[in-house]
Amino acid sequence: MIVHTILYVADQKMSAEFYSNVLEMTPILDVPGMTEFKLSEKHILGLMPEAGIKKLLGQELPDPSQASGIPRVEVYFKVDDPKIFFQRALNRGAKELSSIQKRNWGDIAGYVLDLDGHVLVFATSIET
Repeated sequence: MIVHTILYVADQKMSAEFYSNVLEMTPILDVPGMTEFKLSEKHILGLMPEAGIKKLLGQELPDPSQASGIPRVEVYFKVDDPKIFFQRALNRGAKELSSIQKRNWGDIAGYVLDLDGHVLVFATSIET
């Protein structure tokens, strides 16, 4: 199985620059209507303009732009050093929700809101 997680964004170019800088990745696809980052062999992160999904799926879909700033998804990134990713996100305009700290489920994790209000988590497992 290959998973594509697609985030609806207000400004594709601005969000693509944010994720390129935070993840230190170049998109594998960057065309009008979709930017994609290959997170692993089995997971692609996509960025689609909010207006694009409405055009694609029609009027039955609630307008994603009406939920702007309301958390609609959490993307949990397991990385070697979450502090680096957390700080890069803050430096690029993310808002801190919860600092990097030990969590009761066995990870060290910090939470931010990206430019569109999506919750991003940068975490690593606590070594035993």
